[in-house]
Amino acid sequence: PMPSAPRLRHVGVYTTELDAMVAFYTDVMGLTVTDRGVYGDTEQRIVFLSSNPTEHHEFVLADPPADAGATAQVQQMSFLLNDLDALRDLHRELVASGVEINRMITHGNSWSIYFQDPGGNRLECYVHTPWYVTQPHAHPFDLSQSNDAIMAMTEAHCRDVAGFMSAAKWEAKMVKAMN
Repeated sequence: PMPSAPRLRHVGVYTTELDAMVAFYTDVMGLTVTDRGVYGDTEQRIVFLSSNPTEHHEFVLADPPADAGATAQVQQMSFLLNDLDALRDLHRELVASGVEINRMITHGNSWSIYFQDPGGNRLECYVHTPWYVTQPHAHPFDLSQSNDAIMAMTEAHCRDVAGFMSAAKWEAKMVKAMN
């Protein structure tokens, strides 16, 4: 693939057995819980797990939405891009192809766009930021702004959020937690 091609980095799964799944993936599979919280109008629980201190999460477990059918399993598939320019180029290509962008947010530790693939699966394409904030976290951003403006807005916003630190400091904490 081309250097700017999106690279699969994490998968989210809905489960009605969240506590058992977290125990299995931490105790048996050796992943580390990196964050947990609630999101959505119905306050679905979400747990972020990783085996890599440089990736906030490689695997996500979440309560299914209240309106999910019995078959709902995949919460999302997420692809990492190299930088904001690559994310902007992909965004432009998706829109030109008629794909509706559902969300464009910063999680503090990433800038993300969300959309559906032709099969209806939710996809996230994202770029790392140099910061960390406690997850889950979502704040809008605008890819029509310059990279410098997006960086400045994100940093200013993140400095006011619980758990703010540099990504490097968070990674150092995760190295200790995962060893």
